[in-house]
Order: sequence, then structure tokens, then C-alpha cells
Amino acid sequence: MPEEQSESLHHVRKMGDNLRHLSQHMREDIKKVDDPQFRAMFETAAEVLDGLAKAFKDYEEKKEKAWNSPL
Repeated sequence: MPEEQSESLHHVRKMGDNLRHLSQHMREDIKKVDDPQFRAMFETAAEVLDGLAKAFKDYEEKKEKAWNSPL
């Protein structure tokens, strides 16, 4: 694997892990607060972060056609 690609994957993995961690943290916070608007906002944000984390994982694993095509 070329060094540039290895460096890119390192950052993709790190950011993907951060996104998953933040999503999990938000879901844990939902259980601590009774305000329904807060809970809805945090749940929505966690879902968005999960989608971003999936995109990062798909990039890392080259699962999507877009990540395999040359620019």
C-alpha cells in the first residue's frame, strides 16, 4: 500500500472512531435528560453521526463504487 494511501486510511479510521464514540456518548446522554426536545435533537444528531461513520467505514473498505473510481 502506498504511503499516502496508508496515511489517508489512518485518518479515516481515526475520524470514524471519533464519530462512533461521539454518537454513543450522545445516546448515553439521552438517558440522563428528560427534556423531549433535547432527546430528539441528540437522537437525530447521533443518527447523522452514525451515517457519517458508515461512510468513513465504506471508504476504508472500498465498499461503495464511488470510492473505487478514479477522479
